[in-house]
Amino acid sequence: MTSRLPPSRGLPQHSEKRASRRGPGAAPARAPNKVRIIGGRHRGRILHFAAAEGLRPTPDRVRETLFNWLGQDLTGCACLDLFAGSGALGLEAASRGAREVTLVERSRKACAALEKSAEALGERAVRVVCDDALEFAARSGGRFDVVFVDPPYGSGLAERALALLPPLLAPGARVYFESDRPFGDDASWRAVKAGRAGAVHFHLLEFVDS
Repeated sequence: MTSRLPPSRGLPQHSEKRASRRGPGAAPARAPNKVRIIGGRHRGRILHFAAAEGLRPTPDRVRETLFNWLGQDLTGCACLDLFAGSGALGLEAASRGAREVTLVERSRKACAALEKSAEALGERAVRVVCDDALEFAARSGGRFDVVFVDPPYGSGLAERALALLPPLLAPGARVYFESDRPFGDDASWRAVKAGRAGAVHFHLLEFVDS
């Protein structure tokens, strides 16, 4: 599978600050347990997700930056959302033309909500897998152009997931890595993009094949 993503162009440091949720000029609060598709053919659609501890959809402004990095149009790409949660990242990818999107989530309640969202969007390219993300990555034989890694903060799961990803990556693949701290030194990965929005540190990584 050949990646259709645009080539990386160095490491520009992108910085964003979210507006305070209170006071003059504050950004409107997101409706509870709802997330909005911000681009592609489903732009503006509101999706519902299950309430769960530690579940925090990637903010709109961060998603907008991420998909700018990825080139907006994901036509022909195979995408994997390992800690799908609300589905904000994977369903956004589907809206932007991804050929296939695999959403992995271990909460059955969250999986049921993800299936309803995919059905509401009429997205046949979306597959929901109710499974542990690390176990899925360890045994999956798939090859993906884009992988989203955004587990609960402080869980230590992000780094463990990265270690399992290389066999799943198509040539030129990109990995989105979100955490509550900057990405640390790792000889196996190169950060081609990096940004921050408040407490959210987000990165676009590529695997360094030694």
